[in-house]
Amino acid sequence: MLPTTYNTVDVDGYSVFYREAGDPSKPTLLLLHGFPTASHMFRDLLPLLADRFHLVAPDFPGFGLSAQPPRSEFTYSFDALAQVIGRFTEVIGIKQFALYIFDYGAPVGLRIAMANPERITAIISQNGNAYKEGLSDSGVMLPMVQYWNEPTQSHRDALRVLLTPEAIRWQYEHGMPEPHEVSPDGSTLDAWYMQRPGVDEIQLDLFLDYASNIALYPAFQAYFRAYQPKLLAIWGDKDPFFTPAGAEAYQRDIPHARVQLLDAGHFALETHAVEIAGAIRGFLDE
Repeated sequence: MLPTTYNTVDVDGYSVFYREAGDPSKPTLLLLHGFPTASHMFRDLLPLLADRFHLVAPDFPGFGLSAQPPRSEFTYSFDALAQVIGRFTEVIGIKQFALYIFDYGAPVGLRIAMANPERITAIISQNGNAYKEGLSDSGVMLPMVQYWNEPTQSHRDALRVLLTPEAIRWQYEHGMPEPHEVSPDGSTLDAWYMQRPGVDEIQLDLFLDYASNIALYPAFQAYFRAYQPKLLAIWGDKDPFFTPAGAEAYQRDIPHARVQLLDAGHFALETHAVEIAGAIRGFLDE
């Protein structure tokens, strides 16, 4: 088994932590995490693919082990995250790569793809939404929508519950057929990251800016139609945030896109790493 290495690089003055596995001469897969996690969400997947691919998984600024610059010095927006991660790929010298986009990783990765279409060899979207029909209408997102529509302090404060250990654990377990099979390691580490000084305000800034991603959905979709990237949408079908309709919608703009639904929730990788790795191998080796 090839080892995973743990590295830090300076990107325009910001320290970016990343995990790397596999042979750099092989095709590169850039793995982009979501909320409230970091690159550790790929800890089970990397060893399963390292014999075939060069794998790179960074932590976004303000997440995981990457720098957490003060809000007075860094605007925590999805544009800014994409700018740093796009530059990160240049600094470490990867020229072309496939994208694995999950949750927040989708709007970050798709911004990078739109800006650099010639560098993207394929996209794996694991519960990474780019369509309005993929947004859940179950009510779980209502407090977020209220904050977008009326960004008052009270609406901001109402979202702090999403940063608690209980809410983070719920994200991991909801929709999983056997919740007791979900390791507490990931959610416990995420909860620790979220309790660090200043992280709450960073995350609340990103909650507000998430509306910018929905506004960009038409642009993401225009990119899909124009460039027809090779795409696999592999989706936990009981995700409380992003429904299977979001996976199926990719085929409207990319008719050859492959859709695979899993009996899982949002964090499908926690219980389906082997299945997802197999799907990625088959997809990228075609």
